[in-house]
Amino acid sequence: MAARSQYEELARHLSAIGAVKREMARGLPHDCPPASAAVLMLLSKFGEMRTGRLAELMAVDMSVTSRHVTHVAERGWIERHPDPQDGRSRLLRISENGQKQLDQLSEHTTEMLQQNLHDWSDDDVALLNAMLEKLRSSFGDCRTRGTHNDTQSKIPTARR
Repeated sequence: MAARSQYEELARHLSAIGAVKREMARGLPHDCPPASAAVLMLLSKFGEMRTGRLAELMAVDMSVTSRHVTHVAERGWIERHPDPQDGRSRLLRISENGQKQLDQLSEHTTEMLQQNLHDWSDDDVALLNAMLEKLRSSFGDCRTRGTHNDTQSKIPTARR
């Protein structure tokens, strides 16, 4: 096990990652903030789902998720239709325009990382990817859990 001072240093580095994420978000189109990009990414990756499941994956409250869903729906980036298993519920899926938007965001993010990490070796980038994946898996991943109740006690959120 690492020394306590190493965990303290890691905590400082993880806090600094917030600044990196904010800098990367500045490059996003004004009408597609990070939460909208997250909605598109999750729908693209996991397919059609209810808003409740999307809230679980985003680890935010349903009311917050609903605002994000409304934002992307107004831009035609997602489609909403009745759930055949429960007509009161709606299923969300990424639209063709939403996939195009997501592809553009992904390209932009990749270019930004290439520009800022141009002096990193391939091995350094691969090591960072592997270590971030290991870190994430050490904390668990709400995307692999089944219900919102499972995530309530395990995943801290800004708003509940």
